Amino acid sequence: MRATSELRRRRWVWLLGLPLLLACTLSVRVGDGTVTPFPPTWTPWPTRPPLPSPTPEPADTGWQPGPAGLAWRQWRVETDNGEERLTLVRLDPDQVRFRVLYTPETPRPLHAWAEALPEALLVVNAGYFTPQYQATGLLISGGVVHGTSYGDFAGMFAVTPEGEASVRWLRTAPYSSDEVLAEAVQSFPMLIRPGGEVGFPASADDGRTARRTVVAQDRQGRILFLVAPRGAFTLRALALFLARSDLELDRALNLDGGTSTGLWLRPGEGMDAVEIDSLVSLPAVIAVFPR
Repeated sequence: MRATSELRRRRWVWLLGLPLLLACTLSVRVGDGTVTPFPPTWTPWPTRPPLPSPTPEPADTGWQPGPAGLAWRQWRVETDNGEERLTLVRLDPDQVRFRVLYTPETPRPLHAWAEALPEALLVVNAGYFTPQYQATGLLISGGVVHGTSYGDFAGMFAVTPEGEASVRWLRTAPYSSDEVLAEAVQSFPMLIRPGGEVGFPASADDGRTARRTVVAQDRQGRILFLVAPRGAFTLRALALFLARSDLELDRALNLDGGTSTGLWLRPGEGMDAVEIDSLVSLPAVIAVFPR
């Protein structure tokens, strides 16, 4: 019995001394004479600094300068049908030249038009067309006339052989077959009539929203292109917005919208590209080049 108790006592002494034995066994002596446990106490990796948050998109960039007198602006606006993000490009006709390009036999999405026109500063969709990609109103490309003129309910973006560009209401400035134009696109409706008057009455609005493309002329004679790609505007709401905005528009013409809406702005010094593609192939575009 005594032998058994002695055996148990020795076993407990051995078990209690085991941690100390292990600590001595797993220690190393370093150069300064201190003893460091091996392996050393685990040290976590330093915490990675958080990535910077992306710069929030401004509600209104204001007019930003670009090449050849071009200015661009992006503007977030609230409508009754949700938020819209407008892209606007303003051009001085004395510093750029306008072309209307028309290839009904080879329609293509807007990005493909832009790729085929590497010298263009801006490419934007033009007027309405049939399922066979034929222009429904008058279209003039390089002096060649296509289609038939609309009546006085419509408008026209026109460029003379001398390069003078204007937006016209056909009721007050109708097209004549004797008139010589280098480029032209007809469309409808007039959103702003000459003098800055709202041109689209509430009685004509069907309440439908869609993507929108607009060509306009301000009181200083500059040409503006505007796209609203999120589809939040009715025609009436867009006309009212343009008339009440700080754009000082004298006239504005609605171009083809919906799936046709698209705008391609080349990047420049201090200016990122703007790429709003059409959702369908287009037979015609308006392109802008430096003079």
